[in-house]
Amino acid sequence: MKPKAETAWIETRAKADGFDLCGVVRAEKFPEFAHTSEWLARGYAGEMKYLTDPRRGDPATAMPEIRSVIVCGLNYNTKAPRSTEAQEHADDDEPRGWISRYAWGSDYHSVLQEKLEALVSALRERFEEAFQARSYVDTGPVQERLLAKYAGLGWLGKNTLLINQRIGSWFFLGAILTTLDLAPTLSEVETPPPDLCGSCRRCIDACPTAAIVEPYVLDARRCISYLTIEFRGSIPEEFREPIGRHVFGCDICQDVCPWNRRAPVTQEDAFQPRAIAPDQSDFANENDPIEGESLLLPRLEWLAAMNEEQFRKGFRNAAVKRTKWRGLVRNACIALGNAEVENGTPAYERVHALLTRLAASPDPVIAESAIWAMSRIQLKSA
Repeated sequence: MKPKAETAWIETRAKADGFDLCGVVRAEKFPEFAHTSEWLARGYAGEMKYLTDPRRGDPATAMPEIRSVIVCGLNYNTKAPRSTEAQEHADDDEPRGWISRYAWGSDYHSVLQEKLEALVSALRERFEEAFQARSYVDTGPVQERLLAKYAGLGWLGKNTLLINQRIGSWFFLGAILTTLDLAPTLSEVETPPPDLCGSCRRCIDACPTAAIVEPYVLDARRCISYLTIEFRGSIPEEFREPIGRHVFGCDICQDVCPWNRRAPVTQEDAFQPRAIAPDQSDFANENDPIEGESLLLPRLEWLAAMNEEQFRKGFRNAAVKRTKWRGLVRNACIALGNAEVENGTPAYERVHALLTRLAASPDPVIAESAIWAMSRIQLKSA
């Protein structure tokens, strides 16, 4: 095993490369891996079949001869308002939606992957012997949160997210699997950071769809993030009103978490709210701002009216592409149905006309969602 000083060097180098957290853990099975099977058996994964990959239950099966995992965290918090207060910051009467904070900037997969590859290159310069190393950012058969816990980066909160006492939970995780035999960050006599959630249940009580069915247990089928990103069909009617104006993901359980109250702000320009510049042949119309459409509080009419080509061009380097065009338009329709669009206003006339057009879509999911939204705004205006 490499001496502890080499692990300290790796952690220092990772932070020099821009990571906020870094730890090393042995590639072992930890107690929580067994809980995953029970969670899957309850059906809580919904349609996310990739979570059933048996390799996720044991790091040793994810890579031949693996010895260690280097886990890195990168802060993505910004100064922008929380979702629980964002509508108060809108400076116009446009119906606007909410995109999860992590998806406002460039696609985090590419940002983290570049940093992880830089760290791998540094490892190859540091260690002369041949070794294997493979980096993952939400793309491999590994459970980053559990590995991060045992690498000393934080505890698993009641909302199931990893929480770090210093920076809260607004951070991405990436992992490097390697055959290098590295000393773990936590020694055999050290335990992972203690659970500091205490008696707090703000995340549980704040969830509009009651997705946190018990502390530390999430039913993804009820989660707004799952429904707006991973789920491909028509959103179950019981969740449509609670979804509110969310069109991609949800931040509520993090917004209300006390550990995020004083979370530091990221220095990464890539994670600042970006604007999608309107293509003059596709996006432009008299209502489009010249500087483009912001992913912070985006206009719902813009999202709902988007065609597949516009979606592909606009979100090619953004995490939003995960939901696909149909999902984003579907979500925008649901959000419009929950928006306060008053009859007799220009916005009502535009939204009604847009939903009428979408209700005739050959795509049954979009059509049905638009019909529901139309019935909602007409009911509110009656």
